Amino acid sequence: MTTAPAPAAPPRAATPLRGRVRGRVLIMLCVMYAISYIDRTNISTALPHIKAEFGFNDATAGVIIAAFSIPYAFLQVFGGLVGEKVGPRRALFVITMVMGVATLLTGFAVGFWSLFAARVLLGLGEAAAFPTATQAMSRWIPRDRNGFAQGVVHSAARLGNALAPLLVAGVIAWSGEWRWAFFTTAILSIAWGICWFFFFRDKPETYPGIQAEEIAELPPVETRATRPPVPWWPLAKQILPVTFVDFGYGWTLWVFLTWLPTFLSDTYKLPIGSFALFTTLILLAGVVGDTVGGMLSDRIIHRGGDSRHARRIILVVGLGGSLVCLIPLVIGQGLLVAAISLALSFFFLELCNANLWAIPMDVAPQWSGTASGFMNTGFGIAGVLSPIIFGLLIDASGWQLPFALSCVLLGAAAVVAWFMKPKRLTVTDGVLEVGIPKAEQTTH
Repeated sequence: MTTAPAPAAPPRAATPLRGRVRGRVLIMLCVMYAISYIDRTNISTALPHIKAEFGFNDATAGVIIAAFSIPYAFLQVFGGLVGEKVGPRRALFVITMVMGVATLLTGFAVGFWSLFAARVLLGLGEAAAFPTATQAMSRWIPRDRNGFAQGVVHSAARLGNALAPLLVAGVIAWSGEWRWAFFTTAILSIAWGICWFFFFRDKPETYPGIQAEEIAELPPVETRATRPPVPWWPLAKQILPVTFVDFGYGWTLWVFLTWLPTFLSDTYKLPIGSFALFTTLILLAGVVGDTVGGMLSDRIIHRGGDSRHARRIILVVGLGGSLVCLIPLVIGQGLLVAAISLALSFFFLELCNANLWAIPMDVAPQWSGTASGFMNTGFGIAGVLSPIIFGLLIDASGWQLPFALSCVLLGAAAVVAWFMKPKRLTVTDGVLEVGIPKAEQTTH
């Protein structure tokens, strides 16, 4: 006699964000992510005007863009450590003040070296921003909403990308001067930092009026309230493959963030209003991709899948889809086909972003700032190399070869993503434990 298998347990509902203080924390972080990307990409829309004023070629412009990523790449881990040590409240306040000052100084630049120095300062400020924000989320966001939370904040970042061309173009058209675009956007960072300092608390249980029910839904106290010594070598072994994937992702993202306005302007001879509008429409596809990528992986987890499988599947689909959609740019196409291909490629690319940032939260919840700094070092290194190499290749051979190189790197990142299997690291009673990260649901 055979026994019928027991029916599968229905998927549990995701832990709520609405009606909770953490929902407001997430909104505040969304605004910061948007501002950070406005600050780092506003120069791309102003670049044709800057090149014309100072007589820069594409290679020189690429060096100026890459200056941001020099401190950004190599201070990621340090930034994550600082965020964990001093707490996200004070750290993000200081970070956004530095971002505002750096953006202001960009507007006062008088040549190559002053532009270069301002971009270095901006990268220095932003190096710790996202690892520290990830630390804030690891304290305030339930683990079963990691993918969604990262998807939402990075969608806000892409919204900042999309709004920056219109904002910068509008200010330039109004003032007749590219410098006013930087003076205007500098105010945003400073205002956000002041609001954050008065609103946020490093420990959720100290937030005025927070309900016990919400405290019970948050990660365990040992994850969000204590920080054991970082297990450097075990952490590096789990995160380094993710760092390489982040490099492949970051290379192509920097292509979009740096060269899209110049590509549309140079290739199709569009005026600033037209190429800014096309740039915004293309980058809006990333807003959708970020949210969808985080929600899809969380949906797999809620249905009983482990987080490693969920993150890996979305990464491979995103990287592979972005590669395929870039192929028309390698061949060379008219404006409409190129715009559609770029928008689809950016949508698929941004499926990856939330999952890349969710992996450090899955793997090392007690060191999420340091782990995300390890991971995002790949993006930072890509930010140094991509604008410079891409600019050199444009000057040497046109646009098709640099797009082909981007396709190769996307393919390599997809292969690594498929085979990587990061394990969770936690310390319990002073003992380091290594295991498969599983979906951790809150009982309702």
